[in-house]
Amino acid sequence: MVVFDTQQIVDFLQAARRDWRAAQARPREPGGREFPSRDALAAVVESLKGALFPMRLGPTDLRQEAENFYVGHTLDTALHALLAQIRLELRYQARQQGQEPDGIEARAEQAAHAFAASLPEIRRMLDSDVMAAYHGDPAARSVDEVLLCYPGVLAMIHHRLAHRLYRLELPLLARIVAELAHGQTGIDIHPGAQIGAGFFIDHGTGVVIGETAVIGQRVRLYQAVTLGAKRFPADTDGHLEKGLPRHPVVEDDVVIYAGATILGRVTLGRGATIGGNVWLTQDVPPGAHVTQAVSRSGGSTRC
Repeated sequence: MVVFDTQQIVDFLQAARRDWRAAQARPREPGGREFPSRDALAAVVESLKGALFPMRLGPTDLRQEAENFYVGHTLDTALHALLAQIRLELRYQARQQGQEPDGIEARAEQAAHAFAASLPEIRRMLDSDVMAAYHGDPAARSVDEVLLCYPGVLAMIHHRLAHRLYRLELPLLARIVAELAHGQTGIDIHPGAQIGAGFFIDHGTGVVIGETAVIGQRVRLYQAVTLGAKRFPADTDGHLEKGLPRHPVVEDDVVIYAGATILGRVTLGRGATIGGNVWLTQDVPPGAHVTQAVSRSGGSTRC
């Protein structure tokens, strides 16, 4: 019988944790968990998906006459679970900022109520995303197929929820929700990105959308598109400055084909088309068509 010296490993892991916490100036937390749980948030998101689309993402035996009961019960459970995670993040923020955790309960309840109140709007935005995918892909046979199968739609369900958490100044919860979708789809959308209605990511794998990106309505992206930052300004101490606008602005009705990379705070004008594998670091006028050959030559962007 093989015997592992687990006690020695336990001791070494304890030493590693102790060193890390000391280096990060973390207080000892004998009372329980000190920050949000990825698993708990995954369960919350799954429940919210069912509440938003009960007959398609809810339980398999659900009948329409029981929809409202199911949605109400599921929301009550999910929102209470979310409230617990909000409390943890607010306490975490207070510790990080060296503040007393005063008023956290009231702030957490206010944030949870605001999030709950936004769910009908989120559902309507997601309906527009589903329709954009259905109308934008000739291979789509039904809106149900789009909702059940398309990774871009799954990523947008997570993003619409995560962005609301981000706007409520809960960035850790928002990032966890976003990264759950990233892990499942290969689509990396920062929760801070502002994305208008009718957004469609076709295929999706490898898409990256940065924190300060602003995307208008009826925009379509294909796989491996990057809306990224060109440079990262540093402060006088050499630390990267946070929150500066550094990602593209994409206006309404823009199409960006596979492999295109757009970097910096540039603007893609309304109705522009960006071809595959194009590398862009400058503005594109409304209605322009940019291809790889034209981009390399530095000539006109209209083809």
